[in-house]
Amino acid sequence: MSHTGVKMQALVYTQPNEVQLQQREAPTAQPGDVVLRIDAVGICGSDLHAYHGHDPRRKPGLVLGHEFAGTVIDSASADWTIGQRVTGNPLITCGHCDYCVQGRDNLCANRTMVGMTRPGAFAERMSIPARCLIALPDALDAATAALTEPAATAWHAVALSARAMARPLGEGRVLVLGGGAIGMLAALLLRHQGVDRLEVAEVNSLRRASIEQHARCVAFDPRQRTADDSAFELVIDAVGSATTRQAALAAVRPGGVVMHIGLQDWASEIDMRKLTLAEITLLGTYTYSMADLRATVAALDRGVFGDLSWVERRPLSAGAQAFDDLHHGRLAAAKVVLEPSI
Repeated sequence: MSHTGVKMQALVYTQPNEVQLQQREAPTAQPGDVVLRIDAVGICGSDLHAYHGHDPRRKPGLVLGHEFAGTVIDSASADWTIGQRVTGNPLITCGHCDYCVQGRDNLCANRTMVGMTRPGAFAERMSIPARCLIALPDALDAATAALTEPAATAWHAVALSARAMARPLGEGRVLVLGGGAIGMLAALLLRHQGVDRLEVAEVNSLRRASIEQHARCVAFDPRQRTADDSAFELVIDAVGSATTRQAALAAVRPGGVVMHIGLQDWASEIDMRKLTLAEITLLGTYTYSMADLRATVAALDRGVFGDLSWVERRPLSAGAQAFDDLHHGRLAAAKVVLEPSI
């Protein structure tokens, strides 16, 4: 089945602070690849970072998007047949380096990425290596399945944090800095895992209300009040700014853990004296492993992250407006999912 000459709609990053709906040539299945009809695709914080012109790896002319769910419409792999519903790993790894064979494929030195080094999922169709795909349960709808990638990022970070803590996660007091998609999903997962004493710092009042409603925890404006000093066994920084890094080190208890996910600022000073004298564990985390993604699909199917009614769904044709709304902080939704078929 060939799509040579077939045109499709794609949301293209054209210049800083601009994406446009354009006609593009639809991809064909090269050996080992499949072509997906994209049923749903989420807008990631890194897509917004690129939209702002802050990611030199993502250049104008690129189709962004790596949080996807779709249906196989063309396959050059014996493992996948037309009609199968899938999500997948946007990290395309080599499979043979030390990290890949250890199951830590997120650290693959040879990795490339959908929506960065090859066209992404803000389009009606996308090609991807067959080995990246994960089958979806029949009852899991596409918009929910498109949350697999950000939810797996939260899953991986919470799991790493739990392994580093001196006592079980549910015993501790936990602070999440940032109520975007990763912060929201981390909060939902923490609540599911028995964390009763949970607070989320978020500057957007619409998001604070959504967090309090769905994660059933305290959400506060860090510009109005600071978190209690040296009071939290775990602090998750889902922003990664100079300000939040300092806030995380101030809030963590002696012997506690700071999990650093966000990368808003690439470098800044932190309180190394407290880190040393209070024996703080500072952890970085990058994405997820293939095992995390599979576990997250199963968790989404079980409803671990709740009803997800806070997610906003829009057609792909409204993608430019969605980026603008996110840019200006107009949305309560921590996640916007675009649906090309609408």
